[in-house]
Amino acid sequence: MGTASLTRNPFSLIKLGSTWSIVLGVLFVAFGVFAIAEPFLAAIALNTFLAWLLIFVGVVHIMAAFQGHTGTSIAWKVLIGAAYIFFGGYLLMHPVIGVASLTLLLGILFLVEGVLSVILWWKTRAAEGSSWILIDALVTLLLGGLIYYHWPSSSVWAIGTLVGVSMIMSGMSRIMLSLAARKVVGTVSELRRAA
Repeated sequence: MGTASLTRNPFSLIKLGSTWSIVLGVLFVAFGVFAIAEPFLAAIALNTFLAWLLIFVGVVHIMAAFQGHTGTSIAWKVLIGAAYIFFGGYLLMHPVIGVASLTLLLGILFLVEGVLSVILWWKTRAAEGSSWILIDALVTLLLGGLIYYHWPSSSVWAIGTLVGVSMIMSGMSRIMLSLAARKVVGTVSELRRAA
């Protein structure tokens, strides 16, 4: 009965989907707050996730090596898979080194992004609103410089804090979009009833 009523009434389906989206958004916000409160623990969790992901990719490479490959191509595929597994295992066994490495890469990435954004601003400086590109570039350069200058001690706060802020922003936008969808559905339902 529940499934049949959902297929007949698309508004119920949208309402149900938005409810689950709000729940997910609240969870994102909660995990984001935790990541900001405990940034190093969040960075270790992210490192562990990436380590297991590398191991999984390595296993897939090795399994794929024996599917339709012959001779030296098998050996190369197996070596690539073994490299993924090795690096994933290394990150699992040395999580602090993994977090420090990820933090350094993040700092360098922000510096490169900031420089490229300054170049973009320079090319579009005559356009209206281009000052926002420059502001974004300067903030990104500042953040990248802080992470790089204070590395490795920035490993304690950088990744966890940034992941936390990102999760909070994602969760809030998910909640707001879902509430907006529910409002539209409510308005359309009222209009249909009134017609």
